[in-house]
Amino acid sequence: MRPAGRIQTAIEVLGAIYATPKPADAVMSSYFRSRRYIGSKDRADVAAQVYAALRHHERIGWWLKRVGLSEDARNSVLCWAMLDGLSHDELERLCSGGQYAPPELSNDERDKFKKLEGRSIEHPEMPVSVRLECPPWAEQQLRDHFGDAFEAEMRAMQQSAAVDVRVNALKASREIAMETLAAEGIKTAPTKHSPLGLRVEGRPNLAASKAYKEGLIEIQDEGSQLVAQLMDAKPGEQVVDFCAGAGGKTLAIAAQMANKGRIIACDVMAGRLERAQERFRRAGVHNIETRVLTSERDPWVKRHKGKFDRVLVDAPCTGVGVWRRNPDARWRLLGPGLENLLRTQEDILVSAARLVKPGGRLVYATCSLLAEENAQRVEVFLNNHGNEFELLPCGLNGHRYLELTPARHDTDGFFGAVLVRKTDVPVVASVQDEAE
Repeated sequence: MRPAGRIQTAIEVLGAIYATPKPADAVMSSYFRSRRYIGSKDRADVAAQVYAALRHHERIGWWLKRVGLSEDARNSVLCWAMLDGLSHDELERLCSGGQYAPPELSNDERDKFKKLEGRSIEHPEMPVSVRLECPPWAEQQLRDHFGDAFEAEMRAMQQSAAVDVRVNALKASREIAMETLAAEGIKTAPTKHSPLGLRVEGRPNLAASKAYKEGLIEIQDEGSQLVAQLMDAKPGEQVVDFCAGAGGKTLAIAAQMANKGRIIACDVMAGRLERAQERFRRAGVHNIETRVLTSERDPWVKRHKGKFDRVLVDAPCTGVGVWRRNPDARWRLLGPGLENLLRTQEDILVSAARLVKPGGRLVYATCSLLAEENAQRVEVFLNNHGNEFELLPCGLNGHRYLELTPARHDTDGFFGAVLVRKTDVPVVASVQDEAE
């Protein structure tokens, strides 16, 4: 594919993302699956252009408005190309109107794009929130939470995330996984915080590697690995992953348990659990059962009250902590708004807590950096259930909570809290039980 064809394809993909309420990565995957004639190098180049446009969304929009161009997929891709160093003459040659190339520039477009020549992505007149790509709905909360570190954290979230893998301890040690990957030309280094993590150099096709196909590794951010470690699950225990999703943390917990005991992977989305089954098989895990819940108040929860040693609530959230991976999520709220999410998080935590036996552990986690979704939710829970549960400090360096951020830890943003059910308080019928 020629450069003109790549840039036109990037315009089409970005346009498809703008046109559907689906995550960008899902839209892009669907686009390429239906066009298998596009080679891997071309796909990588197109993806890089699209994600660059998404990562610089607000700044590109500021420039387009400044020169008088509409903010659409075509103008966004072309604007980024020029701000990234493309000359005006090169832009005109790319927009030739030929087969597979973008349509020719109009006279008006020529004049306006000319104003972008030699410019950089940032400008002194840009508001701080624009320079930092921080959406208005989250800005004040993030400023309050990070204080003087706000700008550093937002800058870190503008970067693309590294690729991490977790070594499947059921099949290999970290050293064996590194050697297996190295034999295929994939360089890795041990992660700083997770004892089972490897950070991959570059962006190789891990899914095609022997280590991946044989289940020696799972692609998982180091921060996510650390959240799973909070479970500290032991062989033979009874465990619930209440919001299992695609099963990444479920697999990490299974490895902690040495494949002994039982894990119930729950979710309200049957499709997610079905897709997770292949991951379970590849990892050689056989102590995981799946259960589709109708809601957080599914009757199954009431029937299994006080039966489990460990319960993980990886709650649905705004996903602020994974903006590096999902830059479109800053500007497109693809799920419930924050107020609805806060109620859902509270309902899920209260309901899942019923499953924990005396002395058992309840882990609450999100991939958010907003205090409202994190510490405040835990505090509300303890205000209402402090007679039943107590907080166990679990953060790095002895902090109350596990709080990981891109700038401080070079991981995605994650929050984790460990709550332990008191042994001297019986698991009794709750208001929620009576309501059900």
